[in-house]
Amino acid sequence: DFPPPPRRLGAPAPTRVGAGGAPARAALDAQDLSSADIEVDAANDGEDLSIHLEANAGDSFSVNKIEATKGIDNDGNRITVNPRYDLNTEEADVVVAYASGDTDIEVTASRDAQSVKISQQIDDENRVSPTLASSGDISVEWERKVGDGSVTTTVTPNDSID
Repeated sequence: DFPPPPRRLGAPAPTRVGAGGAPARAALDAQDLSSADIEVDAANDGEDLSIHLEANAGDSFSVNKIEATKGIDNDGNRITVNPRYDLNTEEADVVVAYASGDTDIEVTASRDAQSVKISQQIDDENRVSPTLASSGDISVEWERKVGDGSVTTTVTPNDSID
């Protein structure tokens, strides 16, 4: 008896675009080769810009999700802008992040919901990150380095402690 063939097959197909690269990956169902799930990542390191695309190919080609990330370095600080769009659900949002020293700020905004997360590295072992959402939800995450790893605890009032 032979084991059944793998259900999914995939292989990267790297290529170069400008100063960056565009690795692509297609996943095929070994039982049904009529369609493929495709992921394409393109980056231009010189411009600090990357694009991620998820699609399906078969009888037709359809793009499911697309996002881009643009980074900007300024005087030791970093800003990233990451717009994302899901064509299936027509949901869009953007993540804007700012990093300076031991402090990171991340704002995520869509038409229906917004949140802000402020992360502060307290010392070499501790990081605290409160998150406030437009829904009124609040959570606080505490990360503690332990040995070679870390332990993260998240407190969500009136909900849970993870």
